[in-house]
Amino acid sequence: MEAEMRGRYRDRLAELDRQAADPERRGAVVVEPDEVVYVAVAYAAGEPAGHAALRRTAGRPDGDLELKRMYVASARRGTGVSTALLSAVEDAARSLAAPRIVLQTGDRQPDAVRLYEREGYSRIPIFPPYERLRFSICMEKVL
Repeated sequence: MEAEMRGRYRDRLAELDRQAADPERRGAVVVEPDEVVYVAVAYAAGEPAGHAALRRTAGRPDGDLELKRMYVASARRGTGVSTALLSAVEDAARSLAAPRIVLQTGDRQPDAVRLYEREGYSRIPIFPPYERLRFSICMEKVL
């Protein structure tokens, strides 16, 4: 996942590296273990095919959960893995009584944006801490 994202955002790496070195911005995309409330891993033919997680975050309205680290291996794209992962995290969010799921993706991930829109997510204003990443696209799905 990390290698693919670095490739997609290659021309923005200097900006991201500067942000990572800035103590005030370092926490922009850090996921702390105690924030994670659910992790889904998909397998195909006995091999990991994708993953997704939900986390609680400070500053979100009561009960909202954030979708983090959704990724499907390139060889498994187009096979329904992303839809299955999304369904699993949405079911988990409902079981945790979350009113909505929010997420952040980027402008170099049109495939992700199309998936989320197809599955009922809509764009919302960029929320903290992602306003530091000018290329962010934030979305929500009311459950």
